[in-house]
Amino acid sequence: MKVLFAAPEDAWGGIFARYQAALPEFEWQALGHYDLTRLTGVDVLIPTMSPVPAEVLTTADRLQLIQQMGAGLEGVDIDAAKARGVAVANVPTDISGNADSVAELAIYQMLALIRQARHIPQLMQQRQLGQPLGGTLKGATIGLIGVGGIGQALARRLRAFEATLVGVKRHQDAALAETLGMAWCDEMSRLDELLAVSDFVVMSLPDVAETHHLMNAQTLAKMKPGSYLINVGRGGLVEPEALLQALRHGPLAGAGLDVFWEEPPDPEHPLFQENIVATPHIGGVTQLSINGIFAAVCDNLRRLQQGDKVLNRWC
Repeated sequence: MKVLFAAPEDAWGGIFARYQAALPEFEWQALGHYDLTRLTGVDVLIPTMSPVPAEVLTTADRLQLIQQMGAGLEGVDIDAAKARGVAVANVPTDISGNADSVAELAIYQMLALIRQARHIPQLMQQRQLGQPLGGTLKGATIGLIGVGGIGQALARRLRAFEATLVGVKRHQDAALAETLGMAWCDEMSRLDELLAVSDFVVMSLPDVAETHHLMNAQTLAKMKPGSYLINVGRGGLVEPEALLQALRHGPLAGAGLDVFWEEPPDPEHPLFQENIVATPHIGGVTQLSINGIFAAVCDNLRRLQQGDKVLNRWC
């Protein structure tokens, strides 16, 4: 079976070489970039960040499985895959260590922003001590937009900071709020209330029709003055021009981004001149997460080869 890894060979911590070593019975090919155009001769596709639209799927002549390395399947046309009899599977964040890793990165970004980390190198060079004056997460209100695997991992960790947690998700879940020690966890109709009271807003949603550009000029304007936006979900959740204006003119004091409107983003984009903590989509790039994803993908490929049931299927 031929497996196409739709990314550069050295992406994601060098996981491609690990796949080759662990499953030598498969024929492996790294695409070398994220612009997938053909699937001719491919049995298994690992799309990573490469879009898989219907027109690309029409080139598949023997494709059996699209196996994502993480949870995100927004770029895969699942209906088109199903119509062609192609299985689609992912690795849920809560079984791989990915959610824990992304949650920790979100907290890193929050702390970097509130402690004004961007000023520290210059102050060290100038031999200035006792600066900058920072804030704390203790006593802050943190709003979680999305309380799935990543949101729950965040909530469990943020409790130790003695912050007040509120959240919105698809459906109200009072039991989950109690379990996680949240003040409330309600449906998306309370988004405006969450934005108005939160010192930090953390997004961990998928980018689908209902959530695309959820944070736009109108919603950003409803955020608390001096607050911070953290996006560790998908880049399409935030409208970049609206974010730029909210940083320049308020109400935002800063933002943390691990995902972007285009990937990789243009480093000359004006957003990067603002108070931004940006990381190159590394939320899940930890040894814990990579090991968990690696094991789950290898297991499904072996299952496919042996004719067994593929796990975590979407179609």
